[in-house]
Amino acid sequence: DDGPSDAAVIRPLGAQGRTALAIGAGINPEYGKLDAYAMALSVIDEAIRNVVAVGADPERVAILDNFCWGDPRRPETLGTLVEAARGCYDGALLFRTPFISGKDSLNNEYLGADGQRHAIPPTLLISSLGIMADVGAAVTMDLKAVGTLLDLVGDFRPALGGSHWTLVTGVETGEGPPTLSERTPDIYRSLHRAIAAGLVRACHDLSEGGLAVATAEMCIAGRLGMTVELGRAGRGFDVSGSTELAEVSAERARGEHLLFGETNGCLLVEVTPANAAAFEQTLAGMPVQRLGVVDAEPVLT
Repeated sequence: DDGPSDAAVIRPLGAQGRTALAIGAGINPEYGKLDAYAMALSVIDEAIRNVVAVGADPERVAILDNFCWGDPRRPETLGTLVEAARGCYDGALLFRTPFISGKDSLNNEYLGADGQRHAIPPTLLISSLGIMADVGAAVTMDLKAVGTLLDLVGDFRPALGGSHWTLVTGVETGEGPPTLSERTPDIYRSLHRAIAAGLVRACHDLSEGGLAVATAEMCIAGRLGMTVELGRAGRGFDVSGSTELAEVSAERARGEHLLFGETNGCLLVEVTPANAAAFEQTLAGMPVQRLGVVDAEPVLT
């Protein structure tokens, strides 16, 4: 109970066979404040990524939508609602994942002390339901053993727009929310094959807080340490296009992005040295980067 599970895995009492159900979710209203379309794509990806992380088959995932919005009679509010719905459509087609139900909660506004009406930020919750062929193959996010390897799977495109880092520091970089790679569904299918083959000891998705938070959570949950080489995650990574980053040193800006920038489509995977070659072969052609190694001392370096 020391780390946040990516999804719940349940198998109803009396069920026949080994089949189980993974239940996950994706939500980030900070993205909705900037770009409702990008938020929709991001939270669909997060909901699917969460159930894939515990072992669900990405080919057998269904999703539900829950829109929480302000007064749709306001043109600007209705505009963001339309953009989010458009993102839902494109996200469902990209992942070939059906919406099986959903709901909406509109007119979430209140009269403030300033006498003005205030609306909640455009907020979309996506719930995901994934089928697992074998409940015994479920994977958790806590580190398992000293000497195992940590790989970063997925197109690593960290952005600070709408990130938890921005929320905490109050520093605006002028960036939007993270983008979603077109090959993300293929990455999830390849990772699922590796999980089903028993090649993955632990798996955890990158979401709020980015790479630094995800690695820390894995360490805390497993009561183990980890040494991570950031330079490996940053190969080919450039932050020069950001409008405000010229005010800080390039090295610091790069470090903030690599550590706390948030990205879609990425997961951290713990693999034993004995299974490393088979894991890489299973994900051949997909973006996989070796980041570090698990240590006995409970320190994240």
